[in-house]
Amino acid sequence: MDDRDLELRHLRYFIAVAEELHFGRAANRLHIAQPPLSQQIRRLEEILGYPLFLRTSRAVRLTAAGDIFLERARRTLRNVREDVEEARSIGRGDEGFLRVGFIGSGMLTPLPAVLGRYRSLYPKVQLRLSESYTSGIAQSLNRGALDAGFLRDGGPIEGLSVEALFSEPFVAVLPQTHRLAGRAMISAADLRDDPFVFFAPTAGALAYEKPISLCERHGFRPRIVQEAPQWLTILRLVGAGLGVSIAPACVRQVAGEDVSCAALRGATVMSDIELAFRRGEDRAVVHALTVVARENFHGSARERVIAASVSNAKKASRRRANR
Repeated sequence: MDDRDLELRHLRYFIAVAEELHFGRAANRLHIAQPPLSQQIRRLEEILGYPLFLRTSRAVRLTAAGDIFLERARRTLRNVREDVEEARSIGRGDEGFLRVGFIGSGMLTPLPAVLGRYRSLYPKVQLRLSESYTSGIAQSLNRGALDAGFLRDGGPIEGLSVEALFSEPFVAVLPQTHRLAGRAMISAADLRDDPFVFFAPTAGALAYEKPISLCERHGFRPRIVQEAPQWLTILRLVGAGLGVSIAPACVRQVAGEDVSCAALRGATVMSDIELAFRRGEDRAVVHALTVVARENFHGSARERVIAASVSNAKKASRRRANR
């Protein structure tokens, strides 16, 4: 008889009889009648070609082959259970391999908390992070080198699903020696004659054009005298007096004492942190990341609204007290 006739139920039935050493008790344990159980044990012995039990009118005992087969049967069922659970775990997104790209300025937003939360919820997922520009992340996603990516102002990208998670205003970045340094708010028009320090347009077309558009709204295009690859570098160059810049508001967190940041009056263009992945992506590990990202970014947005409301209320209270 072919080994392929062996079924998992044969192993379960055999283990029950081997542990009970009584067909009646084994049948009760398995919730089946005794005759079908005896029939399936005989079939198992036919498949193996050797008896597994010595049967007498008084007792049932394992043969030498049965004793060895009991250990193997237990191991086989245990391995099957573990394999099934592993498959289910991967299906739920609890395990697997996830390659995620991110832009550097994302580290100044709730993104680190998102990644930390994901790691704590899915510790068995092999998470591989890589930092790049928006354009580089998009290219890596489309060629399959990344599974998901956090972009800044990526916008619509062919082949990718792009979802905005977080929006923040732009601010003017000025050296402390600038004539407008220290002001809480200025107009982009005030920077018409200033040299600019900026990153290259190859880093991300829309990310480059958004802050530029704030100047174009006032009838000029910035005169860029120096390009730099990272916002920290741009801030240091601005602080050294090489020019001014326009940056997402999150850069305030890393601005040194030689730099002044001011809100832009009347600016309606916002900078967006986005989650991107390939269209048609249906793996559970990626879906789990989107859920964690939405919850954490949106939760942070609610906290900012509450904090702003509290701050505005305090300011209003102080103004009333000073009247």
